[in-house]
Amino acid sequence: MPAGWHARLALRYWNDAGTTRAHDLHEGPLRVLRRLYPEGPAICHHVVVHPPGGIVGGDRLSLDARLGEGSHVVVTTPGAARFYRSEGAPGTQQVRLALAGGARLEWMPMEAIAYSGCRAENRLELALEPGAQMIGWDVLALGLPASSQPFAAGAVQQHLELPGHWLERGRIAADDRLLRDSPLGLGGARVLATAWWAEGEPIARERRQRLLDAAREHTEPLAPAPGAELRAGVTAPHERVIVLRALAARVEPAMQLLQRVRAAWRAQAWGLSAEPPRIWRT
Repeated sequence: MPAGWHARLALRYWNDAGTTRAHDLHEGPLRVLRRLYPEGPAICHHVVVHPPGGIVGGDRLSLDARLGEGSHVVVTTPGAARFYRSEGAPGTQQVRLALAGGARLEWMPMEAIAYSGCRAENRLELALEPGAQMIGWDVLALGLPASSQPFAAGAVQQHLELPGHWLERGRIAADDRLLRDSPLGLGGARVLATAWWAEGEPIARERRQRLLDAAREHTEPLAPAPGAELRAGVTAPHERVIVLRALAARVEPAMQLLQRVRAAWRAQAWGLSAEPPRIWRT
């Protein structure tokens, strides 16, 4: 039998007369805390926890979330995911998110940290039916330079996909100095952040522009500059997707930017206040 933790979590959500209900089924050390409704019954807030605290070689974490029509869910985590050193099999995390028409999902995990020597695979796939809308993000930190633990060995494979419409895929190896340090690559940044607004059908042109403008209010003052602590930009690579990309020296500025853009998109598209998850305030 292969070594490592093999954990699965299935999340199901549905709209019950204006209340978003939830059901979860877990196998292994991956589960959710109880559901919360800080914004009222229509929006369910869930916190996904992984008690072991890290992912090592041979570990496989799989999360499958499916949202029914008219449900609205906010999902986050209490802390960073950690990919630890591996001398054998990779540690993998695979997430599948499927939204029915009229569903809204806000996928906002804390960062994933790639420790030196890790062999990590981080994969996220989206499936959105017409009428579904989603805000999501993915943040990767390479090593812990502030703690004198640089990302000196190993590799991370990243995969973000809305099949047929948007694909972000890349491999970051610790020894690939051209990618990591060149101005044409990561420019020395050790934190990579991607956020997106995605829909199950083409976004109307005027509304797409409003969403772009709402995000650019927060990214354009951060125009790229050599040695800048945070560089960011936002584009619409496909008519169903708006993507923000950021490079940073540390996690905190990147996370703060994503939270501001999430609040702007919430207000612009849904008329909702920011309402950050309570776990972020504890």
